[in-house]
Amino acid sequence: MLLFSLSALSQNTTSNSQGSDFWKRVRYGGGLGLSFGNGIFSATVAPSAIYDFNTQFSAGIALNYTYFNDDDFFRSTIIGGSLIGLYSPLREIQLSTEFEYMNVNRDFDDPIFADDNYWQPAVFFGIGYTTNNFTVGVRYNVLHDDEKSIYADALVPFVRVYF
Repeated sequence: MLLFSLSALSQNTTSNSQGSDFWKRVRYGGGLGLSFGNGIFSATVAPSAIYDFNTQFSAGIALNYTYFNDDDFFRSTIIGGSLIGLYSPLREIQLSTEFEYMNVNRDFDDPIFADDNYWQPAVFFGIGYTTNNFTVGVRYNVLHDDEKSIYADALVPFVRVYF
């Protein structure tokens, strides 16, 4: 919504003869994940877009869909999104903050465990090394919950690629 609002504002404030540089400042990226083995399958699709305000500040949105299946235990569907802010004090260093909100649906095969459906928030602060469009780093979830988090640990490595 923020991205489209900025687009509409940019188009309204720019005359047609000058053109708009809004879309020139938008970069797209995301992630694809696939893992399987020994009765386990997982797939993730996570597109994202950021707007570069200048060479140091960017902000954007991301969507996430993950399906996980363990043949012997449970199935899980995770759907949600996030808002992300990026700051580069140096060209090679990227600091980030991200608010993520995911809906987790878990269906257990064993009746001992109760199926559940819940919303799981996460707030990450991260640091990464950037070269060209590629950033690799680590982020920390200050709201990590060992019982409900979709991540095994509060520290989560990441790779970001934006074009």
